[in-house]
Amino acid sequence: MGDGNTYIKEKKNDKVFYISLIIVFAIVIWGLVSLDGFRKASNGLYVFLRDTFGWMYLLSMFFFVVFVIALACSKYGKIRLGADDSQPEYSYVSWFAMLFSAGMGIGLVFWGVAEPLNHFINPPMGMAEGGTSQAANLAIKTSFFHWGFHPWANYSILALALAYFQFRKNTSGLISNIFIPILGKKGVNGPIGKCIDILAIFATVAGVATSLGLGTIQINSGLNYLFGISINTVSKITIIVIVTFLFIFTAVTGLDKGIKFLSNLNLGIAFMLMVLAFFLGPTVKIINFFINGVGLYLDNFIVDSFRIEAFGDNSWLGTWTLFYWAWWIAWAPFVGTFIARISKGRTIREFVIGVLLVPTLGSFLWFAVFGTLGINLGEEIAKEAIKVTETAFFVVMNKYPLGMTISFIAVILLCTFFVTSANSATFVLGMMSSNGDLNPSTRKKVIWGIVQSLMAIVLLLGGGLKTLQTASIAAAFPFAIIMILGCFSLLKELKKEKI
Repeated sequence: MGDGNTYIKEKKNDKVFYISLIIVFAIVIWGLVSLDGFRKASNGLYVFLRDTFGWMYLLSMFFFVVFVIALACSKYGKIRLGADDSQPEYSYVSWFAMLFSAGMGIGLVFWGVAEPLNHFINPPMGMAEGGTSQAANLAIKTSFFHWGFHPWANYSILALALAYFQFRKNTSGLISNIFIPILGKKGVNGPIGKCIDILAIFATVAGVATSLGLGTIQINSGLNYLFGISINTVSKITIIVIVTFLFIFTAVTGLDKGIKFLSNLNLGIAFMLMVLAFFLGPTVKIINFFINGVGLYLDNFIVDSFRIEAFGDNSWLGTWTLFYWAWWIAWAPFVGTFIARISKGRTIREFVIGVLLVPTLGSFLWFAVFGTLGINLGEEIAKEAIKVTETAFFVVMNKYPLGMTISFIAVILLCTFFVTSANSATFVLGMMSSNGDLNPSTRKKVIWGIVQSLMAIVLLLGGGLKTLQTASIAAAFPFAIIMILGCFSLLKELKKEKI
């Protein structure tokens, strides 16, 4: 069990919980009282961070990829996340289903068709003429890049550090605890540690609210497409209220019952949807697109990781790559804490393979299938589909056999992903605000469930998708620095292991 040195950290008060609630409610009230002011401030912050610190997002995410791969390949790869004789709590299928549902969820359904088509019609940074075969290649490569190693390496950083300190060093499940090697126990119990935990909670609420907003928009669009339900504020708020009840209920039932069951259900529905689309669509083209996409992704990995214009226009980069990198970083406290919670007993090498490689392959398959279905229809339909991003999936599916059936399954999948992401986040927020308690109280889970939904409603009212993007980038900026420092803290502790 390493060097036998364990850290035990206890916090008897609820300062982190109450301060976090005050900050989040202050933002919610601001959004309700002054929508225009909230929108202007969000947009101004978005432009400032994009233009001034875009390079930092690129360097941070690339560093995360290199760090986790190097760690898995090193002598530390055989260290177990727990006692040397500990075994995993969950099967590979359940483990993968839970981390995949929490880590991607709604985003895959929302962007699976829309992103490749957007790049097909408007190629990245003017690198090709829209609607051409070259544009199609750029579309799949760019989609793979945004949903490949970078986001999952980003999740792995925090998850690995948390799991190591939590299960091998016997700390509580607070993000501040991974800094004990750098700050000491007094440091993480003091103002710095509390600030880290509060920032983690804020980043989680902002990141998940972004995803809930996206999910609500697309569920509303799907219901409109299938059943004629109006797309308006009342419909969106109604969807959020109904789903809020469902995800709070499943969060309260616990990890093994509610969340595990729904995650396995998600995986089954997603797999069925993808297989159905694979055989109903241009199957050979999908296979070729996937193989070609993987080759282009690997061949351009380094160049794409560092691509930013010194003298040119970076507006595309800010709208796509920087938004994604910030979104993943904002999600890292939540997804990292959740993945750590379900990863006890696995070795570091097994953990990295499971969290980095397997979900990346799943994302590639998803985008290859649905991206090909969209691009195969040609430029005219692609332009029609991307007029409204949230309906792109349904416009494309309508052109294929059993299109209505696929769309209906997709709406169900959106709802189950919505519930799973939100209940996982509710569970994690309860942990973060309960001194890292692995089984937080029902009261705190209910409170955070309601808070998340209120935040999503305010962000939707305050400017839609663009404001949601801004909220993620703002929350992610300081946390990128915290995550980099966390890597060095973990490495410092690993060097004490007797291997």
